[in-house]
Amino acid sequence: MALTLLLVIFLVIKNRLRWVGWRVAFFNMLIGLLAHGVWLTCVLFALDNNVPAGIIALVVALQPMATGALAGLVTGERTNIFQWIGLILGFSGILVTVGFRIDFGSYQSVFGYLIPLLSVAGITIASLIQRRADIYDKGEKLPLDLTLFYQSLATTVVVFFPAVFVENLYTEWEPVFIYTMIWLILAVSLGAYGLMWLLIERLETTKVASLFYLGPPVTMLMAWLAFGDTIKWMDITGLAIVLVGVIFTQFNNSKTKIANS
Repeated sequence: MALTLLLVIFLVIKNRLRWVGWRVAFFNMLIGLLAHGVWLTCVLFALDNNVPAGIIALVVALQPMATGALAGLVTGERTNIFQWIGLILGFSGILVTVGFRIDFGSYQSVFGYLIPLLSVAGITIASLIQRRADIYDKGEKLPLDLTLFYQSLATTVVVFFPAVFVENLYTEWEPVFIYTMIWLILAVSLGAYGLMWLLIERLETTKVASLFYLGPPVTMLMAWLAFGDTIKWMDITGLAIVLVGVIFTQFNNSKTKIANS
């Protein structure tokens, strides 16, 4: 909600806030609903239901492989052998990094394991249909700020009802909450999320998706720097495997085969 308000203020100041038509608005709101609403809501819902963070990270790490498997069908961009090797290596690195931390016996609900899968489905579908539109749709391409506005607007509508009827819009305005919101809005929703769409516009979805493998290892390093968390040799090993996997995924010896529209 705060992100949408900030974008409205920015677009009004820049005199760029405008109605783009039902077709374009619906498309961007659908992307936002899947990529931001479904993905983030399911991750937070899983955490709220006490699903171990390691399990969530492991399940969400399936997203690059799902993207690689479906990219050829949806966008016409074939995933080559080097990229498949990279995707498998990347997932193996995540498995090494978080796998030894997971106590599977501590969580018995099958439903809990399925929640993060919805996150995978949401972000995978959104990135693929956005990439397909970037390749084949010759219509107007919205600037990033206007795109993010329509996407965040859809997410706001979705999360508004749970916020009202489940939490009664109750918020504890503590420093930790404020700092967290600033980080989520500026670094995550505007920075990382906006950068993801810029990359999808320019690169194959498989290449962009492989960067998601860097999430858990980078989080591990940030926790070490910020909170003094212990880094184990398995963490370093997993990070090295992930880096090799991401490098492999960027290789493409032949020109991307784009299917006829």
